[in-house]
Amino acid sequence: MREAIGRRLRGNPQLVLFLLAVFALGTCNGIFQTTYNNYLDDVFHIGAATRGALEFPRELPGFLVALFAGALFFLVENRVAALAAAFTGMGMVGLGLIDARWGWMLVFTIVWSIGQHVEMPMRSAIAMSLGSARQHGRRLGQASAARVGANVLGALLVWLVIDYVGSNYTITFVAGGVAALLGATVYLRLRPVHGQARRAKLVIKRRYGLYYWLCALFGARKQVFITFAPWVLVTIYGQPASTFAKLWIVSSVLGVFFQQGLGDLIDRWGERRVLMADGGALVLICMGYAFANRIGLPPGWPVWVLYGCYIMDQLLFGVENARSAYLAKIADRPEDVSPSLSMGITINHAISMMVPFIGGKYVWDRFGYEWVFVGAAALSVMTIIAASLVRTPRDGKEVVERDVPSAVDDIPAGG
Repeated sequence: MREAIGRRLRGNPQLVLFLLAVFALGTCNGIFQTTYNNYLDDVFHIGAATRGALEFPRELPGFLVALFAGALFFLVENRVAALAAAFTGMGMVGLGLIDARWGWMLVFTIVWSIGQHVEMPMRSAIAMSLGSARQHGRRLGQASAARVGANVLGALLVWLVIDYVGSNYTITFVAGGVAALLGATVYLRLRPVHGQARRAKLVIKRRYGLYYWLCALFGARKQVFITFAPWVLVTIYGQPASTFAKLWIVSSVLGVFFQQGLGDLIDRWGERRVLMADGGALVLICMGYAFANRIGLPPGWPVWVLYGCYIMDQLLFGVENARSAYLAKIADRPEDVSPSLSMGITINHAISMMVPFIGGKYVWDRFGYEWVFVGAAALSVMTIIAASLVRTPRDGKEVVERDVPSAVDDIPAGG
């Protein structure tokens, strides 16, 4: 099997370059995600309400990603991805070099966030361009596997630095920035997705309404876990940054296999079943976060339940690929895919920007952290209902091979 994978990669150098770029950005992401919450707690000593409020400026670029991507319509996808990776790198380096200055922390967090959010839809569009319509799930799964696999490297670096050097955020953030800048140079070597054709500036269509609704629900669910799941472990259970590094290593090692398998499952099962199963699993994860310390477990066991919930949630973020594959299948034309993915990110961030503030100020502080996750469980039930409405051409028994055109054989490298 390993030899077969190697032959396929050698026969598709553009796929190799793409996965290398994704790996570099994944390393940066692994460093950021395992460090940022402890950095805020150690350096700025903020509470849950402030932590929730901070998500508004951090997620604002996600809300504006459709506008950012539309403004760059004159650039092909690989160049937009390279520019986004450069922003990610500059944001990380900036965070590593500033002192405890709140204003500069906000500036560089936003720069990092612009890069991360603009690269997301470009990554999905490029991945699907490197395979036929029947391989969308596989290509997206391979990209996700490369990204989460790279988290091992990023999390391992954090683990070693924290355990052997101490909480040196300069080393970790600058290392992440360098990885992102390397990813930018690799993205520049990719060939354009649609040749030299310009992308649409903005796409909003009623046909894609269910996709938009799924993105909105994902935005609410996502932000609960990004903001409050690690915050429970940090503030309620007193876990250090090295714990998150270890959890990321475990979830990333598992994710290398899980994400590839999930991609193949999307192609075999279809998007509807995968999205519904995701919603069901999230209900259980939410209940674990909320009530692990109230079900009579022996001392020390509740935190292990949360470790399991954290790992499972990280793995399930890959289900986002099912939404991307669904959109690609129902798209009126290939050129709709990239701007529509950007619009989906804008919609999910329109919701996710409000969730941390509401969850921190009006739920956590007033009623307790448990009710934040009870609310997330209710959103997961809504996701199951919405996913049950998903239909694609394959569901109608039509034989459709609508590829997103991929110029992998006839355009010079360097795009």
